[in-house]
Amino acid sequence: MKISDRTRQVEYAIRDIIQYAREYQKTGKELIYLNIGDPVQFDFKTPEHIKNALINAVRNDENYYTDSEGLPELRAAIKEKEEKKGLALDINDILVTNGVSEGLDMTMASIVEPGSEILMPGPHYPPYASYVKFYGGTVAEFKIQDDGKPDIDYLRSKLSPKSRAICILNPNNPTGEVFDAKSLQQIIDIAAEHNLYIICDEIYDKIVFDDTFSGIGKLSKDLPIILLNGFSKVYLMTGWRCGYICMNSNCKELDDLRVNIPKLARVRISTNLPVQIAAVEALRGPQEHIPQMVHKLKNRRDYIVKRLNAINGITCNLPRGAFYVFPKIDLGTRWKNDKDFVLDLLNNTGILTVHGSGFGHTFGSNHFRIVYLPHEEILENAMNKMESFMNKR
Repeated sequence: MKISDRTRQVEYAIRDIIQYAREYQKTGKELIYLNIGDPVQFDFKTPEHIKNALINAVRNDENYYTDSEGLPELRAAIKEKEEKKGLALDINDILVTNGVSEGLDMTMASIVEPGSEILMPGPHYPPYASYVKFYGGTVAEFKIQDDGKPDIDYLRSKLSPKSRAICILNPNNPTGEVFDAKSLQQIIDIAAEHNLYIICDEIYDKIVFDDTFSGIGKLSKDLPIILLNGFSKVYLMTGWRCGYICMNSNCKELDDLRVNIPKLARVRISTNLPVQIAAVEALRGPQEHIPQMVHKLKNRRDYIVKRLNAINGITCNLPRGAFYVFPKIDLGTRWKNDKDFVLDLLNNTGILTVHGSGFGHTFGSNHFRIVYLPHEEILENAMNKMESFMNKR
């Protein structure tokens, strides 16, 4: 019996690393999870008004299939949100999905053909590369400079006749970098010049610390911009799996996609109706939890970056959004590569992180990703253990 080669090559380092943690767990020693960006597993809880909306929907027997494209009321609320950020939308340009991951899957399934090339920042969130490869395409990474801005000359050098789209993750996972309006405009200009789709993931759009967030919508004009967003991070609904795709209404070149991508939504019938009803409440209800969450995260970011930069053999840039840091390791002769480092760290300290090469070998190697969602006491314990571990060099 055989399976397809496309399935064999799927990787997701963030969860693949857990198999090693399960082995460590058998020792009975303490395990510190710093690998998965799930705020709800820590001290960030889904707001009560959102939970109540879900519970009431279930109790009111709103448990049936809804429109494949999404609950009309939710699509209207999404339109309101994204239009405030500048993107021109009609309700028919919006498709509700089971998390951003399904939206990404549907998008790549619709635009990638065997031999297509998709450009994305290095490093990048692993499913972007996995979906491209799954549908027969290849990934071309472009460099992000030390100041967090894209290297435009490098990006141009990666273009080819096979290029189909440029992906932007803003803020970025795993680095926490945030592109400013100028950087976004430069990328958009290149995409327009070469007739490329622009796929922009803004799932962390309200988790920005030091600057005002620049949404790509304000720069979209009549260009083929496909926006991905969702409710997992900002609205603390990770396990509920609700996201969406938006397609720029002003772009006629997206008409073919507008007609065909909903076919994929119909095949999987619909997304969870009670969760969609709660998502309406998330967008239109109280928003007080967001600044409170951002303030708490900023304090944890400042602490973790300060501690990491004080450890011999580790350097760490200051992220400006999301809740990740992406430190660089001096491997020396002690470790063969970044995955070897991550596993050695796990087996000696119980700290579970993710190897940087899992986010793209070209620019992720010799790094590792840490999630700084846990409470300060947990982070302090982790940093103390990491410091002792590194001092054994």
